[in-house]
Amino acid sequence: MVVHLLWISLFLFVGLAHPVSAKSKGWEREWNEILSAAKKEGKVVVMGSADPVVRRVLPARFHARFGIALEYIGGRGSSNSGKLLIERRVGVHTVDAIFAGLSSQAVLYNQKALDPIKPVLILPEVVDPSKWTKGKVWFLDPEEKYILRLYNYVWAGELSINTKHVKREEIQTVRDLLNPKWKGKISIRDPTQRGSGSVVATRFYQQFGEEFTRRLYVDQKPRISREKRQIADWLARGIYPISLGVETEAVVKMKKEGLPVDAFYVPDMPRALSAGNGVLGLLNKAPHPNAARVFVNWIASREGLEVLGRARFKPTTRNDIDESYAMPWERPKPGVDYFDSYQWDFFLIEVPKVRAFMRELLRTR
Repeated sequence: MVVHLLWISLFLFVGLAHPVSAKSKGWEREWNEILSAAKKEGKVVVMGSADPVVRRVLPARFHARFGIALEYIGGRGSSNSGKLLIERRVGVHTVDAIFAGLSSQAVLYNQKALDPIKPVLILPEVVDPSKWTKGKVWFLDPEEKYILRLYNYVWAGELSINTKHVKREEIQTVRDLLNPKWKGKISIRDPTQRGSGSVVATRFYQQFGEEFTRRLYVDQKPRISREKRQIADWLARGIYPISLGVETEAVVKMKKEGLPVDAFYVPDMPRALSAGNGVLGLLNKAPHPNAARVFVNWIASREGLEVLGRARFKPTTRNDIDESYAMPWERPKPGVDYFDSYQWDFFLIEVPKVRAFMRELLRTR
């Protein structure tokens, strides 16, 4: 009887232990096979923002890690996604993966241009739910498998000033932007186009109402532009010394270069979580499918996501990265109930409504 029980115990031990071991060996074997095939493909093509740091750092670090070239194509999110769709209509497939904002990714999703990312993730540190701030890998699409969120930061209006022309204490609240002295001295990202400009306008509209929005966007005669670099240049030169459109990483870079600019938090600015263009999509019919799988796993790993986060000074969706490089006010605080502007329905229903309102509003300028 004792011997019989010992055999049962041994059988259960082997039966339970063996699948775990097989599973462990399985991912390693699968990963090595993918990596070997990726090296034969020779490169991966990734499309994303025109940020010069990302364009330099990401290819260098990926190649150093895997010996695979990363060709990076930079541009505006809506232009990038539009270009991809035009190419695909004529059967041309040149890009493997794309970083873009949710609106651009949603267009690709709705056009069925994306492959699911979730089944592609195989590295243990990537699929481990304990490594992610949400308690799982964070997807934004309704099916939770196509559109991967990599950034998660607090958007507080992206208010920046040229300190030679504007004193920080002169803007204590959002309504200080309506001071007549700032008329014609503010630059704002275009609220009529897909992207951060329309999200900013939507938060202003929701929190402060139609009258405030009209006074800011019409009566104050701000300079509206789609070009991030142009807005940053205006701020640096003091042409438009107040900006609601310069990204944090651009301000950090200009400050390091000794330019008189600063970004700061105004207490009543609409505060919301955002991911900006830190959202990843995996294109179907990719020209380098195995290299694309390697890239997706790497960028979702601690190493890859830290490289991306540091390049743009953005907090990430992993919880095992030292994010002291990010601006303090952009790092979400535990226990704070933030509004998430990257919710699917808000971004794809509410923001387009306000975008249409802004088009009508700006016709009166």
